[in-house]
Amino acid sequence: MSESFGPAGFEREAAQIVKRYVQTFSDEISTDRLGSIIFKKKGIYDAPKVLIAGHIDEVGFVISGIDKETGFLTFNPLGGWSDQVLLSQRVTVRTAKGDVLGVIAAKPPHLLPEEEASKVVKKENMFIDVGATSCEEAVRLGIRIGDAAVPWSPFTTVGQGKIAMGKGFDDRVGTFVAMEAIRGLKEKGINHPNTVYGVATVQEEVGLRGAATSAYIVEPDVAIVCEVDIAGDVPGIKPHEAPSRMGKGPSIMTFDATMIPNQLLKNFVIETAENLHLPYQLSMISRGGTDAGRIHITKGGCPSIVISVPTRHIHSHVGLFSFEDAENAVKLIDEILQRLDQETVKSFTSI
Repeated sequence: MSESFGPAGFEREAAQIVKRYVQTFSDEISTDRLGSIIFKKKGIYDAPKVLIAGHIDEVGFVISGIDKETGFLTFNPLGGWSDQVLLSQRVTVRTAKGDVLGVIAAKPPHLLPEEEASKVVKKENMFIDVGATSCEEAVRLGIRIGDAAVPWSPFTTVGQGKIAMGKGFDDRVGTFVAMEAIRGLKEKGINHPNTVYGVATVQEEVGLRGAATSAYIVEPDVAIVCEVDIAGDVPGIKPHEAPSRMGKGPSIMTFDATMIPNQLLKNFVIETAENLHLPYQLSMISRGGTDAGRIHITKGGCPSIVISVPTRHIHSHVGLFSFEDAENAVKLIDEILQRLDQETVKSFTSI
């Protein structure tokens, strides 16, 4: 899943992988008209309707032009990119004729004035080099304006196999956690007192768009968004800036720029983890948000919570996360689903 091609607006390949995988344990599969995959698992009762969402789009690029003389490609970002992580990184450009490998480059530092060489190169001064020597060559490769590109970053493991390394973990990890939690209900024969809707949403990185359309269709009574969290165990990050640590358990988001979670739901999730002695971390981010930012204001509102897998170096070519954190996130969500009956869900919004 992480190696599949799927920047915001171009998620079809990733969506097909999800659809094939969930067919074995879903009672119904449908889509919204943006391309999000909705898969249903019936429980003892039709209600409450529980939505578990993870987005399948990744940050990437869209080709904005081809230089007439050299064949170099200009690009715009799809999602948030820091200028500092781009140079010298390989990308895959998907064309009508197939995939083309390229590298993000810029004017060599040897040719820059001293004062300019010490500054960070901006995205607008970078280009993608696919080995073409003219616009005609690039066109013959099948490249045209509007084609998308993603990081080229093979999946691998480090840390004696305990840590995953690769691209697209934001948020293929969250989508995988959501799928595994629902698969667990099916394979373990758990009689959950609700109906669960898993959703692999699209276009999260450009405005939480698939979350809005899919939640409108499902009309959930309560929602769990599965995401990655910014792991703060990186030099230079203060604990209050990013509290979660890789390998210390999934994080429960207490605040972000797009949503303040329902407090009774938040306490319910924390108590569930503590009663079962499952590891967890409390986290918050002052900037950025998740699909919950749209889901929690769908129609008349929906109590929502974000459960995340702490991940290092998100929105770059290479991220890292702990398999154990992902497994514990699945366990926690499975336990939550077994406890979300109609009375409990109604209690979250009773005054």
